[in-house]
Amino acid sequence: MASLPVKNIWIRRQQCPCGDWKCYVKYEGESEEMQGTSQLGKFDAGESEAMVSPYVGMVFKSDDDAFEYYGNFARRNGFSIRKERSRLSPQLGVYKRDFVCYRSGFAPPRKKPTGEHHRDRKSVRCGCDAKMYLSKEVIEGVSQWFVVQFSNVHNHELLEDDQVRLLPAYRKIQESDQERILLLSKAGFPIHRIVKVLELEKGIQGGQLPFLERDVRNFVQNRKKIVQENDALLSEKRENGIMELLEACKATKEVDEDFVYDFTLDVNDKVENILWSYGDSVHSYAAYGDVVYFDTSYRSVTYGLLFGAWLGMDNNGKTTFFGCVLLQDETSSSFAWALQAFIHLMKGNCPQTIITDLDLGLKDAIRSELPNAKHVISIWSILPKLSSWFLPLGLQFREFRSQFDELYRVESSEDFEVQWNRMISMFGLSLDKHIQLLYSCRSSWALSYTRGHFCARMETSAYMKSVDVLLKSICSTEICLRSFFDQVGISVNCQNHSRQDMQYIPNKTCIPIEEHARTVLTPFAFNALQQELVLAMQYAPAEMADGSYLVHHFKKIDEDRLVIWIPEDEQIHCSCKEFESSGILCRHALRVFILKNYFQLPEKYYRIRWRQESSQVLYENQDIHANGDEWLHEYQSLIDMLFTESSITKKRSDFVRSVLPKELSRLLTEVRNMSESDGAAVDLTHSPFH
Repeated sequence: MASLPVKNIWIRRQQCPCGDWKCYVKYEGESEEMQGTSQLGKFDAGESEAMVSPYVGMVFKSDDDAFEYYGNFARRNGFSIRKERSRLSPQLGVYKRDFVCYRSGFAPPRKKPTGEHHRDRKSVRCGCDAKMYLSKEVIEGVSQWFVVQFSNVHNHELLEDDQVRLLPAYRKIQESDQERILLLSKAGFPIHRIVKVLELEKGIQGGQLPFLERDVRNFVQNRKKIVQENDALLSEKRENGIMELLEACKATKEVDEDFVYDFTLDVNDKVENILWSYGDSVHSYAAYGDVVYFDTSYRSVTYGLLFGAWLGMDNNGKTTFFGCVLLQDETSSSFAWALQAFIHLMKGNCPQTIITDLDLGLKDAIRSELPNAKHVISIWSILPKLSSWFLPLGLQFREFRSQFDELYRVESSEDFEVQWNRMISMFGLSLDKHIQLLYSCRSSWALSYTRGHFCARMETSAYMKSVDVLLKSICSTEICLRSFFDQVGISVNCQNHSRQDMQYIPNKTCIPIEEHARTVLTPFAFNALQQELVLAMQYAPAEMADGSYLVHHFKKIDEDRLVIWIPEDEQIHCSCKEFESSGILCRHALRVFILKNYFQLPEKYYRIRWRQESSQVLYENQDIHANGDEWLHEYQSLIDMLFTESSITKKRSDFVRSVLPKELSRLLTEVRNMSESDGAAVDLTHSPFH
């Protein structure tokens, strides 16, 4: 099927649980121009006062520079400008530019249609003679623009700062605000509420946005009209794009028997949803699939498809890729199929814990398809939504947010219930739908309910940031679905083969437990245990009548913990439930082991997934096809060297991240365009993608 010349744009999205679309978008890495409200943001107050008035003979590199300068001058002096006339010559092109005050000239008279009501709008033009005329000259091959006429004499009143910003020329809705407005609109927010949300998020007073409510309304209406006109074209693009992607899956399966995929057809036998994974990812899931993070935070603007990725963490704390899916919609049935197909491709192995964003459709699908898995909703998907959800709180929102943060960390479910009721009573939120939503899902996000369920340290902000890095490398480029498939493969291959050397971590204590743990655990897990050992020395255990211990901090900066010790089975249980949650013993339990003069921990407290041998087995499986293949080793060496060098500074990392996808896509295109009939057969067994 012929490829359509279509570029694909992916946006970061979070679905609004109370609507059909998303109500929050996280923007990262925006340029200063994106963050500002206008080009005036390039000047501070000091520059405003010292800005030189244009004068005859003033020189600019281009007419655009001149227009920008004159526009900034006009803004600071209470008016706006517009382009009027330009003159063209065969030798110089445009060589004359006239910029005038927005009230220059007179509006032509309008003929009123007979028999119809006509609004007689008064024109703002009053024949103002303020202007700046420019002429271009080429001096030694360099074009320059000179001011040949300038007048700052106005026949109308100039506006104050709080008035001039409302002129049409300055009421610009920046791209970041446009995306935010569209998402809030699709989530069902009325226009006046969208304006309030933007004001709250920017931390400004009401009426201080660089645009008006009617500008927002006009923008939303115009965009809806464009979307409606493009719906038919979008459907055709999506159908062609997803068919090409399916063909790519079939072709990959022919050369890589470990590659797996699945798809569904709609009532017209057209591909609807498609899911795929790689051989390395299936092997990785077998070792580390006990905890899975299912990310659904990216959506294609061009094709309207939702991108979902299953991710995990290996025993060295590195993000691993398990599989991905493209879905036509976000219904519970679509999510249910995706989960069902994923588990099937992973040979029927269900995760012990699945972490997701807050999404009611996904929540229902997990309850249906993974009834024995603990569903944990990432707190990092909830916190950004609070500002728009609880907008009516106004100045009380800061206090509400503070209490919510404390509530999240409450340890017992009984205390959670008491403090929750106190909070909603204080802020009058008993009937709020978002409060009701959060309460109905409390068993999946509040620590008092999730603590004790194994999450492999994947609920942390550090892990979520690493996920962002991987997904941005996949979704940052504007490409068609066929190229997107290639981009996923490239990013996953680089991720799976960027191994971490077993670095040596020196001891920090003289405790024998530490020395033994270093020989068993990976550096990532040992580092976590070592930190707990260091902190354990700040605690004192007090034995109780039943043989248990009450462990307390010497400065009482931490709550007392109950540690139950069963010597017959060498079992230890702490009320903080850190071992059950992360697989790493806590400082309180370690303090009791130290008290009992243990030289090394019982084997049961070294979980398989944190041991050094688990990664060795996985890497051996990945390298089965690589033995004796010099080309693959050279390829892998270059990849490792690139990642090592680029990780030294953020500038290097950003450069590689922006250039690598384009260069690899260019190389892939060149390879595909090469002749396929040179008569030589190539053994693809040792492909780096195996």
